[in-house]
Amino acid sequence: MDSEAVGDTLVELWISYNNIEKLKGINVLKKLEVLLMSNNQVKDWSEFGKLADLPSLKELLFVGNPLEEKHSAEGDWRDQVAGKLKKLKKLDGVPVVREEEEDEQEA
Repeated sequence: MDSEAVGDTLVELWISYNNIEKLKGINVLKKLEVLLMSNNQVKDWSEFGKLADLPSLKELLFVGNPLEEKHSAEGDWRDQVAGKLKKLKKLDGVPVVREEEEDEQEA
């Protein structure tokens, strides 16, 4: 797939179960809102960090990647992702609740 050709229009990308390890070139998908990429091979935060270049990303499904499995086992997966992807609304099928949102709701 030529990601540049769809970079200004693609809003959803479903690429689960593809043995993907690297996210090179994903930054051109400026309109991407939903990325479903469970059960791939992403292992490190440097690759995951490329998702921060997606200004419209609201929903991410990342279960089954070595990075997610390691940090879920350590208990810090959701906090780590929320810190790296500030606009994310849903992670692995569950809404992302941020501390500032909780503060606003209590006020």
